[in-house]
Amino acid sequence: MEEPWDITLRIVSHPRYLAIVRAAVESFGLKVGLSEDEAAKVTLAVDEAMANVIRHGYHGETGHPIWLKMTPTQHNGKPALKMVVEDECRGVDATCIKPKPRDPNRPGGLGVAIIKEVMDEMEYETRTDGSGISLSMLKYVTPAKTAGKE
Repeated sequence: MEEPWDITLRIVSHPRYLAIVRAAVESFGLKVGLSEDEAAKVTLAVDEAMANVIRHGYHGETGHPIWLKMTPTQHNGKPALKMVVEDECRGVDATCIKPKPRDPNRPGGLGVAIIKEVMDEMEYETRTDGSGISLSMLKYVTPAKTAGKE
């Protein structure tokens, strides 16, 4: 069954629109209960995912569609934020998308590692119609600590 998404954004592949995506992700994260720090980290992870689609999936070409879907959900009995980034990048094998080891002599290439570090769960898969890649990400919402309590 298709997830009932609270927010669906469709942008075209151009870096200038990533600021709009970052603002939406951070705001939504805060609204569903993420701390400011966690919302900033989730925003970075989604920004990296979208930038990777533009840079690697579409080879820097502008004008191609990218979707971001977000919804609060329950997963394993815990409140969570679920996000999916989808594209129409043809010829990309989702099973080949892996984090690269950190190399101080070679900048870049850390987007997947950042996403994996920030998110509680993530999974790449080829879209069912074969027309692109889907990245599903899940971040558990931890209740904010009350002052003086652990």
